[in-house]
Amino acid sequence: MSVYRVIDVIGTSSSSWEEAAAVAIKTAKGSLRDIRVAEVTQQDVVMGDGGELVYRTRLQLSFKYESE
Repeated sequence: MSVYRVIDVIGTSSSSWEEAAAVAIKTAKGSLRDIRVAEVTQQDVVMGDGGELVYRTRLQLSFKYESE
C-alpha cells in the first residue's frame, strides 16, 4: 500500500509555459523525492515591471510518502 501527497507549485519563465513547468519540477525535485505525477492546472501570462511577458504554469505534484 502507498500514500501520496499532492502540492501546488508555480514555475515562471520568460520564454514559454513548458519551460515554466520544467523549472517548477526541477526546483521541487531539489527538496522532494519520488515525484510521481505533475499535472498542469493553470497557465497565465503576466506583465513584468519592464513590460516583458512572464509565463506562469501552476502544477499539482504528487509524491510518495516514504514508509518504514
